[in-house]
Amino acid sequence: MKLILGSASPRRRELLAQLGLEPHDVRPADIDETPLKGEPARDYVARMAREKAMALTISGDEVILSADTTVTCGRRILGKPEDEKEAAEFLWLLSGRRHHVLTAVAVRTVDGLRERLVDTVVKFKPLSDEDVNGYLASGEWHGKAGGYGIQGRAGAFVPWIQGSFTGVVGLPLAETANLLASAGIRGEVE
Repeated sequence: MKLILGSASPRRRELLAQLGLEPHDVRPADIDETPLKGEPARDYVARMAREKAMALTISGDEVILSADTTVTCGRRILGKPEDEKEAAEFLWLLSGRRHHVLTAVAVRTVDGLRERLVDTVVKFKPLSDEDVNGYLASGEWHGKAGGYGIQGRAGAFVPWIQGSFTGVVGLPLAETANLLASAGIRGEVE
């Protein structure tokens, strides 16, 4: 079986490498990622992973892996910030609070679709102006759900998490490995 990664995320490729897996091909899906009006975050992120997997063509010897990650604070979905101003707004919203990082994984074969949603609770310390301005200046917020990447400088903002660290990065490895194994793809964990 050939693993096809339905994502252009370099973080997801790096995480797959931790499982000893290298995608045969990378085919990012081009879909509308706008949340539906009133759509709960859990439904939204699951729908995004599923739609990404379903948007790609597949042959009999291929397994498509797609995922989507979003950050939620209360009922608000914090996607990838459009600009530095929105990134700052997200960081201030998360400052001193707990929030949820939801990552949905979809694995598709010609025989069907397997899905899993992982919910991780992340606690941010109270942020200072220096914390926020320094992080914004680093540029790490670009392309990151919630405006931060826990695997980078923002890791210093997080005194604890409850759940999957790799899920916050963008691909929960334990759950992904199980889904892929059920589709016939096994890595070599080092």
